Amino acid sequence: MKFFLIVIVFTFYFDCYAQTKFKTVVDEKKNQPMLIGVIDRSNLMDSSFIHWFNEEYEYYAVDTTLVKTFKDELENVKITIVMGTWCSDSRREVPHLLKIFDFLNFPKESYEIIAVDRKKQALIQIESLNIELVPTMIVYKSGNEIGRIIESPKETLEKDLEQIILND
Repeated sequence: MKFFLIVIVFTFYFDCYAQTKFKTVVDEKKNQPMLIGVIDRSNLMDSSFIHWFNEEYEYYAVDTTLVKTFKDELENVKITIVMGTWCSDSRREVPHLLKIFDFLNFPKESYEIIAVDRKKQALIQIESLNIELVPTMIVYKSGNEIGRIIESPKETLEKDLEQIILND
């Protein structure tokens, strides 16, 4: 009986631990909340982040003509977004990118958002991604990396995505 109780306790503990994908901490530099870990859009809708997210999302006008040029090529595309909720570039580019995704009906299962601290660390191992600046958007096709947008687009998000996706 004692053995089964121990197994149940450990199972419960590890299930609870495994579900912790992100946490909110205080950014020591600005004394503001900061997300760390694997997040989704709903985390950015928290009262600590919604102001800048909504402002940038609503402000951005998607180049609908340009995104239509690569819309049909997204079937095997996955995108990893590494961002910092403390970073002004992330606060600008990530809402813009998510608005593009919404226009394209890009499934939420096809992208992942990883929030990092100022040391570019998260609750999961991301060293293999070689992140130096945020945001970094890594585009994969059929499991292979085909390009990155680092910090800000070279031209526009739509144009950079078009070049990455169509020129792989």
